[in-house]
Amino acid sequence: MKKIGIVGLGMLGNAVALHLLDSGFEVTVFNRNKDKTIQAKEKGAIVVDSPKEVAKKSDILIIVVKDADAVKQVSFGEDGIVNGENEKLIVADMSTIDPSESKNISEKFQEFNINKLDIPVMGGPNVAITGDLVMMVSGNKESFEECKNIFEKIANKVFFLGDKGVAHSVKLAMNLQITMLALALSEGITLVKKADVDPKIFLEILNSTYFKTGMSKNKAFKMIEGKYEPTFTLENLKKDITTMTHAAKSLGIKLPMIEKAEEVYENAVNEGLGGIDYTGIIEYIKRINKSK
Repeated sequence: MKKIGIVGLGMLGNAVALHLLDSGFEVTVFNRNKDKTIQAKEKGAIVVDSPKEVAKKSDILIIVVKDADAVKQVSFGEDGIVNGENEKLIVADMSTIDPSESKNISEKFQEFNINKLDIPVMGGPNVAITGDLVMMVSGNKESFEECKNIFEKIANKVFFLGDKGVAHSVKLAMNLQITMLALALSEGITLVKKADVDPKIFLEILNSTYFKTGMSKNKAFKMIEGKYEPTFTLENLKKDITTMTHAAKSLGIKLPMIEKAEEVYENAVNEGLGGIDYTGIIEYIKRINKSK
């Protein structure tokens, strides 16, 4: 497999495309906003005008779009992927969507004799550009084996988890962790600052314990400095949190903390903070406390 298609060149999709081009693959791309295809085109990507054309030119087509509705639109809408009539095509969805939606989409692709894999990832464009994502895969095992060499180029760890939808469940559970970590750091920093303690001392102590995380060692210092250059926006995390709460309801379980977090993140988006990095949730915590 040398011919790869990518539908959706946001921050993550663009970084994946650039890395695959650097790795010697033929890459065909589509994005509704053509401006977002410029970097990939300059590096040698073929830019086309529809998902259908991407499907025609690809062995594997990676979808990286906002939500399940967008996945369905690029897949089954006018000039969608299935209209490419490429029955040898394997579709791999990197978007973060509800597991039940993922299963339905997979079954719809089967009607066109196309296998779809779920391939959500952990890590932002800063690690996608070097091929150091962590990838969770579910779906048809034979299709996974066909694509494995490409997935191992995109990610430094690839976990095959089983039947369709499973990878998206794990992805939601992973994003639940970063939601809570960002809130915990925001509230911890706010608390110590109000107590006239240098928050860097708080982080130094935290990072000397069992409770340290990659976020507390890296992004937390930027949070103190008010630097929120987005690798994953607050608005996108809010979208994923809503997907978590919907998935929980469909499974018949109660996740009380993520329900509370959804309210906090929604308020932050309504305050105009949606476009900054998700760790900028600290700005909302500061605002409600009228602190600096």
